[in-house]
Amino acid sequence: MITGATAGIGRATAHVLAQDGHHLILTGRRRERLEALRDELARTYPKSRFLALAFDVRRRDAVEEAIASLPDEWQAIDTLINNAGLAVGLESIHEGDPDDWERMIDTNIKGLLYVTRAVAPGMVARRAGHIVNLGSISSREVYPGGAVYCATKHAVRALSQGMRQDLLPYGIRVSLICPGAVETEFSIVRFKGDNQRAASVYDGYTPLSADDIARTIRFALTAPAHVDLQDILVMPTAQADARTIHRTPKG
Repeated sequence: MITGATAGIGRATAHVLAQDGHHLILTGRRRERLEALRDELARTYPKSRFLALAFDVRRRDAVEEAIASLPDEWQAIDTLINNAGLAVGLESIHEGDPDDWERMIDTNIKGLLYVTRAVAPGMVARRAGHIVNLGSISSREVYPGGAVYCATKHAVRALSQGMRQDLLPYGIRVSLICPGAVETEFSIVRFKGDNQRAASVYDGYTPLSADDIARTIRFALTAPAHVDLQDILVMPTAQADARTIHRTPKG
């Protein structure tokens, strides 16, 4: 099961795992995109099966209803990829929009919790499973204008550690994947549709691609059963930390 499958890392992960023959539950808010992805995957990977499940992770009732509605043959979710997340705005804390804060907190923290709470009991009952949480370099560092987003990703890191402790007796693996700069819709969302400003984030160097992170997720999932890759930091070669990027001037 992949949350936030309609774009970016979630979409790339769906393609990589479908290529490996996995049956996938694809989730996201945008039903048309979700169903288009399902149909595309079905045409491209006919040996796998795909189920589109449209809901907003920020709504606990919608999450619970969606998971409860799964047909019997889709109930035994053995892998959960908590990918849904976003950053909105880059203002200082005294100038930030509380609506942006709530959107990030509701998606990045509460949404992850709601989905995990709905899926993990089945893993516990079967005493097997793997949960992959998408963190960020912002799970480890803070930068100006990013206080709330970084706080949500710090929370994802803490939750991942807590999940490992709580689920340890049941043989459930938990992995945290922390990317640096990845060129997806991330910056477009952060800058609220300002494509020019979003593009400038990636000027002068080669950022990670969504496919790079999808293949990292595959790497974690395909480790031997006795191996849990618990915390993976993936950075572009040109990026040293959250604020230090070597850019080559144009021309």
